[in-house]
Amino acid sequence: MNCVWLVMLLGAVTPPVGAAVSNAISEVMVYRSPSSQAVPPSSAKITTALADVYQRRNGAMLWSNERAPTAQALALITALRAADDAGLRAANYRGEELAQRLTVLGAELAATSTQWAEFDVALSSAALLFISDLHFGRVDPTAAGFDIPMAETVFDRAAFLEQLAARADTAAVLTELEPRYVHYRLLRQALVRYRKLASELTLPALPPLPGAAPKVGEFYAGMSTLRQWLVALGVLPVEVGASTDLVMDDAMAAALKRFQYLHGLEADGKLGKRTFAALTVPMAQRVRQIELTLERWRWLPPLGAGTIIVNIPQFRLFALKAAEDFEADMLRMDVIVGKEYPHTHTPVFAADLKYVVFRPYWNVPYSILSRELLPELRAHPSRWASKHLEIVRGGGDEATPLAPTAENLALLAAGQLRVRQRPGADNALGLVAFMLPNTYNVYLHSTPAPRLFQQARRAFSHGCIRVSDPVALAEQVLRDTPGAWTREKINAAIDSKTTTKVVLGKPLQVLILYGTAVATEDGAVHFLEDLYGHDRQLEALLGLQPIVP
Repeated sequence: MNCVWLVMLLGAVTPPVGAAVSNAISEVMVYRSPSSQAVPPSSAKITTALADVYQRRNGAMLWSNERAPTAQALALITALRAADDAGLRAANYRGEELAQRLTVLGAELAATSTQWAEFDVALSSAALLFISDLHFGRVDPTAAGFDIPMAETVFDRAAFLEQLAARADTAAVLTELEPRYVHYRLLRQALVRYRKLASELTLPALPPLPGAAPKVGEFYAGMSTLRQWLVALGVLPVEVGASTDLVMDDAMAAALKRFQYLHGLEADGKLGKRTFAALTVPMAQRVRQIELTLERWRWLPPLGAGTIIVNIPQFRLFALKAAEDFEADMLRMDVIVGKEYPHTHTPVFAADLKYVVFRPYWNVPYSILSRELLPELRAHPSRWASKHLEIVRGGGDEATPLAPTAENLALLAAGQLRVRQRPGADNALGLVAFMLPNTYNVYLHSTPAPRLFQQARRAFSHGCIRVSDPVALAEQVLRDTPGAWTREKINAAIDSKTTTKVVLGKPLQVLILYGTAVATEDGAVHFLEDLYGHDRQLEALLGLQPIVP
């Protein structure tokens, strides 16, 4: 390592730059808020990356030249101080502290190479933590209930640090670290807007509802205030919001319908209790929802053509036709997800869709059999026939049905036999099942109860995901599978009297996700209910205090 000796203005000899940098590296610590339970990159990884980058440079500093900070250093400190705009916590990256240290260094003509080296390494350390958090997120996904393996990609932290130190476009380098998804970027942009709303919006509180939900033609004392809120939220034109009329009109009903749609509520245009509750959520809580969703999106693997995404709180499925995930390019449909009871939650996980079954058997999971079905069938034996249920031994559709004798019921309870439901219109899986083998036994399938899709809040299943347009989904997932699976051929398979299994030519990635804030290309942001409490869990992992209304 080349050593450069610097002489201070006072005439004292300072340690060589290489030695000063080495000493600074040995003392560096990764900073994280003490209340956070997040799992950051280990101090050892940061130290290794620091040592690596300075070794590549033979001990030369990255962020100063002739005892003056480089333009890149100033730009990086600005980015660290603005980390909140990325949904992170600026305090974790010490941007303010580093800016103050730089001011002190600039004011001290006698600042030593050791002091500059300490600043250099401190800025590099903060940058490496920032780089990692932008790229990977701050929390181990498994700790937050995400069973989604991180992409196995080589990520050279030291190389990115060198890019930050060398390139003039600091913001562009940092952008390269973040997810490339269109809707991540849209949500990132929305965060800045909602932060501004949270800090600047000072409107009076809505008065309590009078009882029944006010509808068109009815009086509400807070109507003028409600207009101001809906204008601020972008769902009511400014000129309409200026009215002081206290009676609900058609324009207000239309604005409420838009608000309800964006918040996953029944769009009836009435100011009911759930709509009132959504309107009175603090804007800081909306900011928090965006931050938590951005954190989750940083954990995701790359999205490819054919990737299927289900967002649980949104009750929606999105199937990408191309790698670039513009909403207009996606197949979109409503879904039904698991109920809110802990044992019926739809899990958050990734799996590969490998085959499609037309007119499937439903193999009843043991948890449903033991908890619900077996007690019912013991009490009402006639339902074996009315529900087209069979007791069988072993796997496979060719298994021979057994009689529901007391002995066989005992074997069922012991898990030595299983129950299946024969294919048909009343089969719990409907007439199409999309199979993605996983440890949760959760699949995508159609349903014999399509009426439930009329509900805005669709948490009705035992964990599996019911899709509203199984034919369209089958047509898309089978488009590259041999056999020319046209819509007509798919409908023929559904109408057939036999079970047909079609193995995909290439497995498709399926991501079952959980995000309570979604930004779209039209500039809107959807805020969704924290159905399973995962937002609260992630808040705790990040050491964030809940927002108090």
